[in-house]
Amino acid sequence: MYIAIEGVIGVGKTTLARLLQPAFQAGLLLEVFEENPFLSDFYADRQRYAFQTQIFFLLSRYYQQRRTVAELLGHSEHLLADYTFEKDALFARINLSGDELEMYYRVHEALAEKIIPPDLIVYLRADTDVLMQRIAFRDRPYERNMERGYIDELNGAYEAFFSDHQARRSPVLILDTNDLDYVRQPEHLRQVENRIRQTLKLSPYQAELFIESPED
Repeated sequence: MYIAIEGVIGVGKTTLARLLQPAFQAGLLLEVFEENPFLSDFYADRQRYAFQTQIFFLLSRYYQQRRTVAELLGHSEHLLADYTFEKDALFARINLSGDELEMYYRVHEALAEKIIPPDLIVYLRADTDVLMQRIAFRDRPYERNMERGYIDELNGAYEAFFSDHQARRSPVLILDTNDLDYVRQPEHLRQVENRIRQTLKLSPYQAELFIESPED
């Protein structure tokens, strides 16, 4: 089973993927974003560096997925990733426009046909204020100039994108993380694991659901 964890910047995707890896005895695919040479400039001047940043991410994510997803699935029964390839277009719609956006779409569409889709996407939802607190807490240098308005815009785009289940190539499990602390609360982590196992019908799992997600 190939499980991808998604959500807005700062929601806790990578942390959750790492914490779930032992329980699923899964391979782990983590997004390589710090290698993007345009990222710091982008957060300082979004309009000027948006196209370079977006194209670098698109090609980097494509090469990583093409090179490693099939390989990792060949070595492990399960695979956990902390991003999806299709979400890249979501960022492009916010950051690009006109001819740049049209060119991006053409490249993305051609590359997406060769990408293996996840068996399940776990979308981690959180309020914008919660996201800003988590971003500030982890204190990455290139995120210190991040504007709340940008995160709020991303949050709305993510919500619309992953709530539209029929438009997705993979089924989506939505989890509200506002009150979840799966780092310090082992029970919260077990609840998340149980929801994933139940959705995929992977034993062992409990029949009772603990985390409310009305859209499921």
